[in-house]
Amino acid sequence: MKKLVFITLFALLAMFSGEAKAHCEIPCGIYGDSLRIQLLKEDIHTVEKSMQMVTQLSGETPVNYNQLVRWVTNKDVHATKIQDTATQYFMFQRIKLSDEPEQQKKNTKMLGLLHELCVYAMKAKQTTDLKYIGMMNDVVDKFAALYFEGAEHEHSH
Repeated sequence: MKKLVFITLFALLAMFSGEAKAHCEIPCGIYGDSLRIQLLKEDIHTVEKSMQMVTQLSGETPVNYNQLVRWVTNKDVHATKIQDTATQYFMFQRIKLSDEPEQQKKNTKMLGLLHELCVYAMKAKQTTDLKYIGMMNDVVDKFAALYFEGAEHEHSH
């Protein structure tokens, strides 16, 4: 019985300790495109809040280094989630290769926007400059408009 409990606990630990990805890389057919856009916006908002807290905590005397480190870590985790959603979900799984010239043009624009988003998320890890929040929000809005262009607000497949 103890062995079964240990194996079960080990399996649960293995399931929940791995790095969360934006979605699986098997052709499951379950996609929540509009949800991913909402999650990007939520992660951007979390990065913004974290930047504000890092700035605030850095100016306090004495500095609460424990909380400061926690907010820096939170900022970096959510910036990484933005990058993972842009790459693992949209670039790798949702933007399909195409031989059709118009689709290739659209894909090139979308990939450019996702690259821009990843760079701004990287910059958000390096600084507390809130200009990157506006830039990320702007890019996500542009990407969503282009990605869902022509779709009848049916954002999930």
